Amino acid sequence: MPLPPAPAKKAARLSADAIESTRVARKRSEPAMDLSTSLSPLTLEAALPSPAPASASARSNGATPKPSTKAKAPGQAVAALANDDATASVPPTRLAPQRRRKAGTLAAGPRRLFVLDTNVLMHDPTSLFRFEEHDIFLPMIVLEELDANKKGMSEVARNARQASRTLDTLAAQRGGDISAGLPLSALGNKDATGHLFFQTSPLQHELPNSLPQGKADNQILGVVQALKMKYPGREVVLVSKDINMRVKARALGLAAEDYENDKTLDDGELLYPGSLALPPDFWTRQSKTLESWQQGGHTFYRISGPIVEQLVINQFVYYEAAGEPSLYARVTELRGKQAVLKTLKDYTHLKNAVWGVTSRNREQNFALNLLMDPDIDFVTLAGTAGTGKTLMALAAGLTQVLDERRYTEIIMTRATVSVGEDIGFLPGTEEEKMGPWMGALDDNLEFLAKGDGGNAGEWGRAATNELIRSRIKVKSMNFMRGRTFMNKYVIIDEAQNLTPKQMKTLITRAGPGTKIICMGNLAQIDTPYLTEGSSGLTYAVDRFKGWPHGGHITLARGERSRLADFASDVL
Repeated sequence: MPLPPAPAKKAARLSADAIESTRVARKRSEPAMDLSTSLSPLTLEAALPSPAPASASARSNGATPKPSTKAKAPGQAVAALANDDATASVPPTRLAPQRRRKAGTLAAGPRRLFVLDTNVLMHDPTSLFRFEEHDIFLPMIVLEELDANKKGMSEVARNARQASRTLDTLAAQRGGDISAGLPLSALGNKDATGHLFFQTSPLQHELPNSLPQGKADNQILGVVQALKMKYPGREVVLVSKDINMRVKARALGLAAEDYENDKTLDDGELLYPGSLALPPDFWTRQSKTLESWQQGGHTFYRISGPIVEQLVINQFVYYEAAGEPSLYARVTELRGKQAVLKTLKDYTHLKNAVWGVTSRNREQNFALNLLMDPDIDFVTLAGTAGTGKTLMALAAGLTQVLDERRYTEIIMTRATVSVGEDIGFLPGTEEEKMGPWMGALDDNLEFLAKGDGGNAGEWGRAATNELIRSRIKVKSMNFMRGRTFMNKYVIIDEAQNLTPKQMKTLITRAGPGTKIICMGNLAQIDTPYLTEGSSGLTYAVDRFKGWPHGGHITLARGERSRLADFASDVL
């Protein structure tokens, strides 16, 4: 009996070239066979029904996949994909003993059959194992396109090679029969209890004459239509990352879905803000059970009640009411129905200024408490333009590198994604090539150096700039693989343009004593095929939520200028 589906690991996001590479390969390739003729029926008798069909876009963050809104077919026999003649021609040994059942004895509807487009495999080579109990069908033209895109060192080529190796391993399993379907769980992926079917013979289809029959997209659409007509008891769904192909499929009356396994947030969900406003009756409710004590210059409160269920480790809470003292604290402990709150250091006061910088609002104060805490190894800052993300990160870094000597140097990097057209290759060394991308660094260093050495004269300012520059290294993300940063203060700017895989590559570079700060504005994503729900910044915030050594805060109020603040709201 198949095991219940378990949450699957998220896949890396599609690179910007994946769909384009698929289209180019399809234009250049010639059709390997004519799929317009009908020969023998396709044998897919190994498919078994399951009581809970899932969507192709099933989430993998632990939540139960949302049921499809499409109408489900009534209960079918085991041979939902094969006619009686085809089933009779299959030797009994092709069906595993635990899957062999009599026809007509299962009341539940059949499992869905997903036809994968090539760009899905080039986006996520492990997508074969992301459909839980459902079956997968691969048209022959998909294998041709994988072969055409396997050469090169790009991410698309690597994914194509990995997908081809996975298919080869599945097909080479002892006792496996391609015509009868290959069990996807054969390689140890117990969550995938369905079967993989290859196109072993041409299928008859009737596409409009206006669609070129030799184009690979249309051949795949023809396969989907043929499967739908041949096996009306199964729900056949095309899964593609190509928007136009999904539109064409729906225009032909075929079911089509996007592959959304990598999306961290669904539509309608909000990014974890990192802070929570306490209710107006907070003190009244806590008056009988509240405990408080002083330790190390901070006040601790042990609270209980329904509010505890909403709290997360290292989440900031605040209480503001007219005529009553305000409370700004961070959740440091969660144990059962009780939580411990720790008051914050007030960085709005000039005596606690960080490299001459003080916080101007509540969220900036929360951010500086995270940036200056040695127990926090990973900080994510999100916010609109002008909220002070880069300035606070640099100020905290300079203080901890030059004054407190907690870290040896600051390493800064960012995704080199252009807003407009690319200006071409840049001359010079790695740091010189990154110079044009680091305008934000130069602007903020100019402000910080002026504030620190304003009365030291020209020589003093030059010495300060030289000292600061000597402790800041600008690195390109292209050369991060295999590196280990020890006792470094790493700033990743414009992190909203990173894919989840790139984000993982950068964060795993951290060695002992290293702190990583990721900053970005989810409203300014320039990378093609990335959205707010699939950005690497969103991925990191969601995965590190609740980790005792990580923290996040969303900065809400712009402090750059009244012009920039107004533009962020109205444009």
